[in-house]
Amino acid sequence: MMRVAIAGASGRMGRTLIQAIAEDGALQLGAAIEQPGAPSVGADAGEVAGVGALGVAIADSVVAVIEDFETLINFTVPEATLAAVDACHDAGRGLVIGTTGFDAAGLARIRAAAEAIPILMAPNMSIGVNLMFRLVEQAARALGDEVDIEVVEAHHRHKIDAPSGTAVRLGELVAGALGRTLEEDAVYGRQGETGARSRRTIGFSALRGGDIVGDH
Repeated sequence: MMRVAIAGASGRMGRTLIQAIAEDGALQLGAAIEQPGAPSVGADAGEVAGVGALGVAIADSVVAVIEDFETLINFTVPEATLAAVDACHDAGRGLVIGTTGFDAAGLARIRAAAEAIPILMAPNMSIGVNLMFRLVEQAARALGDEVDIEVVEAHHRHKIDAPSGTAVRLGELVAGALGRTLEEDAVYGRQGETGARSRRTIGFSALRGGDIVGDH
């Protein structure tokens, strides 16, 4: 049975993951982590997730519970995720990363760590979204610069990065299919007199409001 740790244990995704682990006979919750000072630190992770006591107290750092798990699942924020990457790298632990919003330096740190430990990283873990990635890439190759490309996404008011990691990945795939990079093509929002739209651009628009789970 694999022992799994959950970072961001009292957040939406963290609670959902703990619920899923509690229902999975092949997995065991080995540790749960929150940021230092969070009200849930010290509480039972199962009770926080609404599945009843699991005997796992929420810790305030990955290092404090590094011996209690084989794999860490992290859907938090870039700074906390990078600290977790360093801790897992040093201890030889596996890592699943669903965090988005990394800069180039952060991504480079993750790639370097992945040379030594198993890391699975994706901006979206949904089968449907990953199928969409493939279809969009194929469409971009087929249509080329004959169409205007815009990525529009909407999320709940609590999401802290924009555009979403899924939207950025869509842009990266389209740009790559056209033989360019997202840095060359991306236009993030428009305001004022922008002039005529160039077809060699990929526009991004992000909406935030209410409890929208995520639309792209």
